Amino acid sequence: MKKRVGILGGTFDPPHIGHLIIANEVLHRLNLHQVEFMPNQEPPHKNRTSGTTLNNRLEMLELAIEGQPAFSIEKIELERQGRSFTIDTINILQQLYPEKEYYFIIGADMVEYLPKWHKIEELVKKLHFIGVNRPNYQLISPYPVTSVEVPQIDISSSLIRDRRKMGESIKYLLPDKVISYIEENYLYES
Repeated sequence: MKKRVGILGGTFDPPHIGHLIIANEVLHRLNLHQVEFMPNQEPPHKNRTSGTTLNNRLEMLELAIEGQPAFSIEKIELERQGRSFTIDTINILQQLYPEKEYYFIIGADMVEYLPKWHKIEELVKKLHFIGVNRPNYQLISPYPVTSVEVPQIDISSSLIRDRRKMGESIKYLLPDKVISYIEENYLYES
């Protein structure tokens, strides 16, 4: 029997409680063995300008998942250069870990975007898509997506970065250790 592994990809710039809630809900609702957080280097659909380094994001993510044995970090996309497509990543992961069955966790915004994903027809044959609800989006797709309802917490990394720039509080939006790291490293300040 294959090990059932969720993958939650993102920039995690910074990782916040919304990411952790999604991972925890999917882990338990689908009886997964593990959820791997997969920070990406250069997502095809975003341009990063936060000023943080890959190392900053990785260290914050390590702090965020500390103490949860079912959570880990998959660094494959950090080790690759240039734009990264999910199909390429999954092909490599399946070669490296044939004992794992992958469940790719995406927000409802990405569920709507699936028809535009690179080689989506091939990708849906290689993994299970898990869609989680997000405000103002629907979990509707022409592709097979298992939906998981998660508590609605409208927090984004960009909200946190904006609040830091404005000198506003980010308490309770992230784990305390991540907040300390952000403050100690003067991240996201104006």
